[in-house]
Amino acid sequence: MDINEIIKPENLVYSKPTLLNDNTMHYCPGCSHGVVHKLIAEIVEEMGMTQDTIAVSPVGCAVFAYNYVDVDWIEAAHGRAPAVATAAKRLNPNKLVFTYQGDGDLAAIGTAETIHACNRGENITIIFINNGIYGMTGGQMAPTTLEGMVTATCPYGRTPELNGYPLHISELVAKLAGACYVTRQSVHNVAAIRKAKKAIRQGFENSMAKKGTSLIEIVSTCNTGWKMSPDKANAWMEEHMFAEYPMGDLKNV
Repeated sequence: MDINEIIKPENLVYSKPTLLNDNTMHYCPGCSHGVVHKLIAEIVEEMGMTQDTIAVSPVGCAVFAYNYVDVDWIEAAHGRAPAVATAAKRLNPNKLVFTYQGDGDLAAIGTAETIHACNRGENITIIFINNGIYGMTGGQMAPTTLEGMVTATCPYGRTPELNGYPLHISELVAKLAGACYVTRQSVHNVAAIRKAKKAIRQGFENSMAKKGTSLIEIVSTCNTGWKMSPDKANAWMEEHMFAEYPMGDLKNV
């Protein structure tokens, strides 16, 4: 395509992905979920997998993802999305299968399902939204809550003596032989969004190439649970969350 074709107005207009429908999202203003939904919709469409994608979401803020991204969704019990995705992929090996989970789901009640699916090297992609808190149910402490971070169930801040240490699930998964790609990204600015999109795309391509399990962690904000405005939540995340959960690839086979 020459430059005159590129600069035509119709080629310069950014359009909403066709797989992202017109339903009003229930997420709080400033929430990262909507951005990640958009990336998933774009990637599935760009890969030509619109009719060949199976997504699995469990309990938590991700539970209504089926209402926004127009692919086939399966609702899983709390924490069980990797187990359900395992069955879906084994029964439909030519389908793109991924889970969409929060930290209160994946890194708490679903730890066993996550670890064992990754250890088996199931050909699925796990998208892991880590905002360090239980966002849907009132802002309780999650396994990923930072030391000193105030939540509804540790009102004086998380202390290792009482609550244990933050759980670095991606570092654990990266040590498993069945995990082919483990990365930690964010969507707090345009540059980060581009990197996150590239990471999710690689995870999906790994799944289709039968390379094993890909885990894409997205460090996110929960301005409602954190009791901050969206801009302050982003700044707090950059200062505190990124120090505990640094960006970049942890494993890329």
